[in-house]
Amino acid sequence: MQEPIQFYNEEINQLNTKLSTLKKQLLTTRMLRLLAFLAIAFATYLAFTKSTFFFICSLLSIIAFVFLILKHAYLKKQKKLTEIKLRINKTEIDVLKGNFSHLEETGKEFVNPEHYFSNDIDLFDRGSFFQYLNRTATFEGRKLVAATLTSNHLNNIEQKQEVIKELSLKVKWRQHYTAVASLIKSKTTISSIISWIHSYDQRLPAFLSLFSYIFSLTSILLIIGLLSFQIISFSLVLVWFFIGLGITGAFFKKTQKLYTETSNAKETFNQYYQLLEQIENEEFTNPILKEKQKKIQLGQKKASAIFKEFSKKLDAFDQRNNVIIAIVGNGLFLWDIRNAVIIEKWISTYKNTVEEWFAVVSYFDAQNSFANFAFNKPEYTFPTIHKEKSTIKATNLGHPLLDPLKRVDNDFMIDNEEFFIVTGANMAGKSTFLRTVSLSIVMANCGLPVCAHSFNYKPVKLITSMRTSDSLNDDESYFYAELKRLKFIVNEIKNENYFIILDEILKGTNSKDKAIGSKKFVEKLNSSNSNGIIATHDVSLCDLATEYSTIKNYFFDAEILDDELHFDYTMKNGVCKNMNASFLLKKMEIV
Repeated sequence: MQEPIQFYNEEINQLNTKLSTLKKQLLTTRMLRLLAFLAIAFATYLAFTKSTFFFICSLLSIIAFVFLILKHAYLKKQKKLTEIKLRINKTEIDVLKGNFSHLEETGKEFVNPEHYFSNDIDLFDRGSFFQYLNRTATFEGRKLVAATLTSNHLNNIEQKQEVIKELSLKVKWRQHYTAVASLIKSKTTISSIISWIHSYDQRLPAFLSLFSYIFSLTSILLIIGLLSFQIISFSLVLVWFFIGLGITGAFFKKTQKLYTETSNAKETFNQYYQLLEQIENEEFTNPILKEKQKKIQLGQKKASAIFKEFSKKLDAFDQRNNVIIAIVGNGLFLWDIRNAVIIEKWISTYKNTVEEWFAVVSYFDAQNSFANFAFNKPEYTFPTIHKEKSTIKATNLGHPLLDPLKRVDNDFMIDNEEFFIVTGANMAGKSTFLRTVSLSIVMANCGLPVCAHSFNYKPVKLITSMRTSDSLNDDESYFYAELKRLKFIVNEIKNENYFIILDEILKGTNSKDKAIGSKKFVEKLNSSNSNGIIATHDVSLCDLATEYSTIKNYFFDAEILDDELHFDYTMKNGVCKNMNASFLLKKMEIV
């Protein structure tokens, strides 16, 4: 497989070449468009002053002018897409070099201190795994990425892996999908559009559908009679015109309300029909991806065509803001009413299916982020799922956000219903290790490859207590907040098995009380069917390993060499003997 950075650099070179060509073509079309306009003016002048031959020249110039306008618009869109793809590839190179703090979407809105684990393992906010992973271009896709990361779902992990593997190889398709999605930024959420469509009740009488066409046909006949045969007086056409305005005015409030509502959805449908086209036109082999394709097919008609049709109808409705259409269109052709009736009919026809189509677009947007991560990390491994005794058996397990040149990886194996008590000096790597194991479980459950050489895994739900905080608003002390968290864990493990990760139990009380309470709590956890890791500075807890065969001691060490602290960040069997708080206080001249 081609190395990611090499691929991105090659893409940047190709896209720069394409961008240069597009800029030249845009300049050419601008010049030709100007020449065509001048030709129209000159030929029209000559047609009226010299010869009817120049009418043909004028007509040809108009055709050329229209063609150049359309061509110029197409080239502008291609230029914009190319610029976005260039930015995408440059971003990926930055991220692979460890620079991702500039990515705008940090996932801050998904921070939830009461969640099972997300707040403890830096899943969201600046510098988070979400910020590193997320490449979605739609709000719904972003929500789905966050929901997947926090779901704790254990079902179909191997199928999730296969989806990610296939999409990871479709790099150019994924980038084009994201670029298309980035062209239009809708301010209206999909959930609000779906809610509006589901709750919409027809406001205009059903007879107006046929009546608007009869009225328009009558107007055409009157105009033909006036201009061609002179059998219709202008006064009659004028009266008919004001009748049309009167009918339009009678339904103005209803059409205006519908226009206001559809204005919020217009850009979204314009964006989503293009994304549906990308999904429909791609060839997939994975059964899940093929099933998603089937969902956006309605009989012989594709969802993209249906959305595109609706987008054009909304564009036509939007023309009511044009003064000529607002007056002439409504007076002679009931423009507002006819468009409103068409839109209401579309809503009535598809109100029960659009939600699923939106969901398919969001699904691919979210999965593209996971696939992008997998492509960027070919050295990572997809977990091997099993039902054996060991919950996790990993070699060279590391944290994906740490610099791989500096990161120290650890081998790690823990069996079902086992608990590890991990002691260690300050800054020796305990907390980082807890977050490494936690994140590897989250990644494995999502179907992602993990930062390890090998990772055998029996799927398990994760629950943590590492970063409890007090609440001034709720008049809640730190200690009480921690007790609530521990109570939450105890209640959860009554019904299901969890992988439990705790960092320093009962931090908010005195040493003796903490030691007694912590021991009782660990014994309670040990009596459950769950397993996990408990990090602590209280070495008295390590005595439990002599009482229970399911409790084992590990530690992270620190050494003082030449009056300097040294860490190897490697987990070892046993209990930590070297603590460094006193040394650091003295070294920093605090005491």
